[in-house]
Amino acid sequence: MRRWSELAERVAGTTRTSEKTALLADYLRSLAPEQLPIACVFLTGRPFPEADQRATGLGWAAIVTAVTALVDVPRSDLGEAYDRTSDLGRAVADVLGRAGHAPDPAASPSLSEVVAAYAAIEQASGPAKKAAILGALLGRCDPLTAKYVVKVLGGELRIGLREGLVEAAIARAFDRPLEEVKWAGMLTGDVGRLAELARDGVLGDAALALFHPIKFMLASPAEDAAEIVRRLGVPVWVEDKYDGIRAQLHKLGTDVRLYSRDLHDVSGQFPEVVEASRDLAWDGILDGEVLAYRDGVVMPFLALQARLGRKNPSAAIRADVPVIYVAFDVLGHGPGGGAPVEPLLREPLEVRRRRLEGARLPLADDGGAFALSHLVSVESAEALDDAFTFARARRNEGLMVKDPRSGYSPGRRGLGWLKMKKALATIDCVVVGVEVGHGKRHGVLSDYTFAVRDDDRGRLVTIGKAYSGLTDAEIAEMTRWFEAHTIQRFGRYRQVEPSIVVEVAFDVIVRSTRHQSGYSLRFPRIARLRPDKTPAEIDTLDTVRALYEGLQSGAELLVTAGARA
Repeated sequence: MRRWSELAERVAGTTRTSEKTALLADYLRSLAPEQLPIACVFLTGRPFPEADQRATGLGWAAIVTAVTALVDVPRSDLGEAYDRTSDLGRAVADVLGRAGHAPDPAASPSLSEVVAAYAAIEQASGPAKKAAILGALLGRCDPLTAKYVVKVLGGELRIGLREGLVEAAIARAFDRPLEEVKWAGMLTGDVGRLAELARDGVLGDAALALFHPIKFMLASPAEDAAEIVRRLGVPVWVEDKYDGIRAQLHKLGTDVRLYSRDLHDVSGQFPEVVEASRDLAWDGILDGEVLAYRDGVVMPFLALQARLGRKNPSAAIRADVPVIYVAFDVLGHGPGGGAPVEPLLREPLEVRRRRLEGARLPLADDGGAFALSHLVSVESAEALDDAFTFARARRNEGLMVKDPRSGYSPGRRGLGWLKMKKALATIDCVVVGVEVGHGKRHGVLSDYTFAVRDDDRGRLVTIGKAYSGLTDAEIAEMTRWFEAHTIQRFGRYRQVEPSIVVEVAFDVIVRSTRHQSGYSLRFPRIARLRPDKTPAEIDTLDTVRALYEGLQSGAELLVTAGARA
């Protein structure tokens, strides 16, 4: 593991993609057969393969216990180190290094021993046992190795390995065509297995594996209809962008499972969808969305949240928040009865849609638990704008605009799919709290909590939180200001002087108990700083209430107009 950690440091130390690929390829070629798959999985920043449903279940408290017991330092030391960088691996290395932790290099664990320890942590019951296993592992690691043991454990590698770079390194290491490596990677869902297939020259043996979720194809954002039409050409296919939970449905015989966007098994949360799928005559994989749905009407996402995280929802919860599965794509399909499932990812969307429509799903309108996405074909920017208006009228977020000739690109934001969303409005707010950011923004204050004025009660009330919209230079400048104007600290969160006014864009306003205002903004982002405005000039709760009520009445009018159209 020490050698793997040294590689990770070298990869993190260069910004050149070609150099990263060369470093990785040289390293992969040098590994023993049993070490290759482990090393590749770790390079994706995970303790187990992406399609593997295991999770170590190791929380912050257990990690603090393991580290502080190992070197006998106060628990606050690790928290303070983490606050400086927002990087737990770096914080652990910092604490161990300062404490003079220097075990015998001969005792440094191998990759196989590290993955075995991860598996033991996953199996252990209770934080004390998990912490003991981690402590024993870290006891054999020098600070650099410990840094990467914790980084992989927490799924936050942060060494600049963008999507596909590990695949490119595998292709280079074993002199295989990159496209063949990518295709096999899509099918297997396991980069460790992919590396073995490439090494052994049998990429063609890769097959679509049910119950190993495929990375979801993603869409690039776009707002302007004319630009979208220029990008994709005409016709374009248009679907409503639903306000639900993206889910992949896998079926083989009577075995049915649902996977979330982060590839976790969420079957237990939506048993009615699983039950309704068991009698389907085919086997395969669908891509779609789980929606809260009652009496022909899609319920707001806030209602669906009552179902999230409940592995076995009660009959009462299921009755209060019934759900359906809206299918919009099919990734693999077979006739059932033990016949092979054909992968369809390379087929154009128009072919996949025909296969989906032929799947004979039991539709909600007929008492079933399914629906097909609302799809129309448009030939102009004007028709695209009209489709967007009526999607909003159906209380959906916006549109998915797709090239009917596009294939399915797992885990990638290609230009074959675009998501069309427009800000409903903007409101001026004042920043009342900030937090240390994550990822490339660790170490700066980039997560802003903002508020509007409640004139009736003479106070500020929070309405949302955003971490996107400002440039790195603006965030750096504002970090210095917030550090100098912090009123009180609560761990990573700082209450700050309410002086900085920001213009916040958003898509939807919903009722919510999460914020003091009683409202929440969906998909808020900071449109710009407003140094020209004072906190006395920000928007009020009355303004927010009027926008919310106007949205509700406007949607009802548009629904009526849409029905007439």
